[in-house]
Amino acid sequence: MSVSLKDVAERAGVSIKTVSNVVNNYRHVTPAMRAKVQRAIDELGYRPNLTARHLRKGRTGILALAVPELGNPYFAELAGAVIDVAAEHEYTVLLDHTGGRREQEILVSQGFRAQVIDGLILSPIELEREDLLGRDHDAPLVLLGEREYDLPYDHIAIDNVAAARTAIRHLLAVGRSRIAFLGARTDRVNEPSHLRLRGWRAELTEAGLPAPDSMIAPTGGWDHPDGAAAMARLLDSGALPDAVFAYNDLIAIGAMRVLSERGLRVPEDVAVVGFDDITEGRYGTVTLTTISPDKQTIARLAVQSLVERLGPVRGETASTADDQEAPGGARPPGSTRARELRADFRLVERESTVGRG
Repeated sequence: MSVSLKDVAERAGVSIKTVSNVVNNYRHVTPAMRAKVQRAIDELGYRPNLTARHLRKGRTGILALAVPELGNPYFAELAGAVIDVAAEHEYTVLLDHTGGRREQEILVSQGFRAQVIDGLILSPIELEREDLLGRDHDAPLVLLGEREYDLPYDHIAIDNVAAARTAIRHLLAVGRSRIAFLGARTDRVNEPSHLRLRGWRAELTEAGLPAPDSMIAPTGGWDHPDGAAAMARLLDSGALPDAVFAYNDLIAIGAMRVLSERGLRVPEDVAVVGFDDITEGRYGTVTLTTISPDKQTIARLAVQSLVERLGPVRGETASTADDQEAPGGARPPGSTRARELRADFRLVERESTVGRG
């Protein structure tokens, strides 16, 4: 038999309203009263009906996360982090896969599921600024990743230029000077690789080294075969890099396979740095040096940004709502002022650049 709020109230000797205030974490409950009710909750094993609670508050209790590829380990790991953080706020996460296609990103961003979600976290690839200009439904939107938009939506990312420069600086420090970039999309300036390409070029230029187009290897996608094909084309062109900086770890791992097939040793002949710090890169025959974004912070910023955007629930005021301040600066719940929020990153040195220690 399920335990009700009334059962908890009788055990604690308080009103049902007081129990509800504790369960909903309202701030005006005194510490002593909160402890008394919590003891009753623990003794009876009470579990709140989250669905009913969200409906009473005019919410569905569901956030959506839309990413280009659920099969990409980076997005899978990020999704896991978002789900964990959302659970702390008593939200369930609906996952969506856009395939990086503009039409699907438009469909998701324009709210075809707006009736069943409270907010959307979207990592776009092809979406353009004009695609979001006409967005007029209420579900708040948070954008992730390297794309930049001048729009009233929070955007959460790492400093991709600085991260790329950190990778190149490391390769220069281990004695490399002919550093290729794998994974560019040179046909469109706003493609997700453009900031990392900018960082590659800036760091080489500052070091007084050339950054020729012949050392840029475009890819049609961002998976292992794309990295392998780009590396093969680069070698076949006569370019002889002594290091490779890849747009992501999957491209880097594909490139390392081709280098091995061509009889080139990693890192002795060609050092390799990836980006994303996915689990696969830690367990190859040669472990992969990589830029590691702080996925946990990205997830926390994204979820907390949505919670802030949603503001007080129906029947509450800003003073009683659980409007926890998000890292990176707070703003009044429901505000339309957009923020650029940054998560940290770090370089993880492994065998693909420094060899076996």
